[in-house]
Amino acid sequence: MNRLRTRLSVIATIAYRDVMKFLRDRMRIIFSFVFPVMFVGVLGGGLQSSLGAASGKDLLTMTFLGVLAQTLFQSTASGIISLINDRENDFSQEIFVSPTSRYAIIFGKIVGESTISFLQVVGILIFGAVIGIKITLVGLLAIFPAMVAAALLGGAFGILVLGNLNNERTANQIFPFLVMPQLFLSGVFVPLAGTSGLLLTLAKFMPLTYAVDLMRGMYFLNDVNAQKDLLHSPLVNALVIAAMFTVFLTIGTILFVKKEKER
Repeated sequence: MNRLRTRLSVIATIAYRDVMKFLRDRMRIIFSFVFPVMFVGVLGGGLQSSLGAASGKDLLTMTFLGVLAQTLFQSTASGIISLINDRENDFSQEIFVSPTSRYAIIFGKIVGESTISFLQVVGILIFGAVIGIKITLVGLLAIFPAMVAAALLGGAFGILVLGNLNNERTANQIFPFLVMPQLFLSGVFVPLAGTSGLLLTLAKFMPLTYAVDLMRGMYFLNDVNAQKDLLHSPLVNALVIAAMFTVFLTIGTILFVKKEKER
């Protein structure tokens, strides 16, 4: 019982600390909203004007949902990888040198960074409502499971990457290389339906592809025309995400704990 309380305390402490650090970092808060807003406003608006109007598709909403999934995924993943910096600096250094369970550290980081990603999404949702995206309470309830799935998948992906890195410099070099292709190949801005060949093959290897497709599938669950622009049904996307999450989390945690024991 005491061990369980200790682990829960570590999880809560790490999660709370990460959220507080985010709320105190004004520049991070600003930039966490600026880029998604630019993507939705500029790219989404441009696509709707140039392609959406002619095709009859709501590309603005498609882009909005894609950016929503991308923000949750990338924010949580990058936050998990920041454990490398935490391991070497300030408060977390004391945790890493203590006999604290590494699993508790990971779960605390996932909880904290997932919470931060949802705080970032609040601003995006408000901006979406301002520019005319139809966001109702029913719609929010429909996409909420997809939002949770995107954040958790990002967290598991971050742990997998973290387990293969040794220092912050390597992380800063490798992480953008792993994330940027997903931003452009996973259909964040333009639906992948109708894509074929090498691009579609590469997209199927991108975890973010399934998070984006699930987000759109849940939002357009009752829209037959919009469903035609999806790669898979929500059920298929959910199953793939669950499988990826399990594999990423298991392998990443094993590698991370192994590295910590060898320190």
